[in-house]
Parts: sequence; C-alpha cells; structure tokens
Amino acid sequence: MAFHEIRFPANLSFGSVGGPERRTEIVTLTNGFEERNTPWAHSRRHYDAGVGLRSLDDVERLIAFFEARAGQLHGFRWKDWADFKSCPSSQSPAYDDQFLGVGDGIETRFQLQKTYSSGGVDYVRPITKPVLGTVLVGLQGDHQSEAVHFEVDLATGIVTFYEPPPEGARVTAGFEFDVPVRFDTDRIQVSVQSFQAGDLPQVPIVEVRI
Repeated sequence: MAFHEIRFPANLSFGSVGGPERRTEIVTLTNGFEERNTPWAHSRRHYDAGVGLRSLDDVERLIAFFEARAGQLHGFRWKDWADFKSCPSSQSPAYDDQFLGVGDGIETRFQLQKTYSSGGVDYVRPITKPVLGTVLVGLQGDHQSEAVHFEVDLATGIVTFYEPPPEGARVTAGFEFDVPVRFDTDRIQVSVQSFQAGDLPQVPIVEVRI
C-alpha cells in the first residue's frame, strides 16, 4: 500500500456529497440514562464522487484514475469543496488564520492544523496534505517567507523553521488543503445511458489516516 501524491480531478469531485463521520459508543443503563464514549480522537470523512460525473469523458477519467490507484490499494488527495481552506470559503487564506503553537526557542517543527469552534468547544484537526503554493506562515504577527524562514512538507503538513521561533512567539498559518483518501470499493459499475452521458451512481471515497 502506498499514497500517491496526486489529486482526484477537482472538476469531478465538485458536486460530490459527503462529510465527517464520528463513531460514538452508547450504552443505555437500566435507569434510562446513557453513557457515551468514542474511540476516535478525529472524525473520518466519506464522500460519493458518482454524483459529480456528467459525461462519458468524466466516466473515462474516473476509470483511468481508479485503475491507476489499483482500486482501494493506493491513497490519493481529494478536494473537499465544502472545507478546503484555513479560513471561511468566501475569503482567501492569510498567515494568521490558524494557531499552530508557541515557540520555546528549541522546537523548529509545527504541524499544520485547523480549529473548529462552536459553543466554547474547540476541535483541532491535523492538516497533513496542504496544497502547493498556498501555505502562508506568521510568527508573532509577522509574515514569514517560504524558503527564507521556513519550508513545508506537502506530504505531512509539517512546517519547519530554519531558526527556532523564540520563546513565547505565536506561530500561525493559512493554507488550502486536501483530504487523504482512498476508494472504498474495488468495483465500479458503469451504466451508459446514451452516447453522450454515463451514470456512475456510487463511487465511495473514504478518508485514510496519515
């Protein structure tokens, strides 16, 4: 098994359906109360790419991509059109969008992450597949230049500073990102409705842990 650093064609993923899944274990006690727990620290996203296909050309591109990934064997990048930026979708990423950590004068590596907040509760999601040329980094409110002050690993989402950020300095970042996924099936069934249109009713995609 390997991960191919290639994105599923973005025009084919546009219009797909999907989103995050959580796993919650619920035990109902004899008194009617519940105990709820989860073995997952992070959610897992599922998508259906079938609804994004509109022509036989789309079908051919999908099949070529599927065959090159050997079905479920190899992972790949996926653009989640509902959630692919460090900022709201209507805005452009900025270097102070997301908090990554605080410098201690020693550590040089910081993981990209995105924080989801609601009702005073935060969920911090690691971002492991940033998009080339989109990562902006700030240090204590000042913009940092890639290849001058830092470098970013596009395969892991780790930002490495050339010099350790000083103690107490806030490290921030803005970026676009993909989701690491794989096909959730080893079989694709195609129904050709006409010469100009095909129908792939279900092409399941599932997020993988990196």
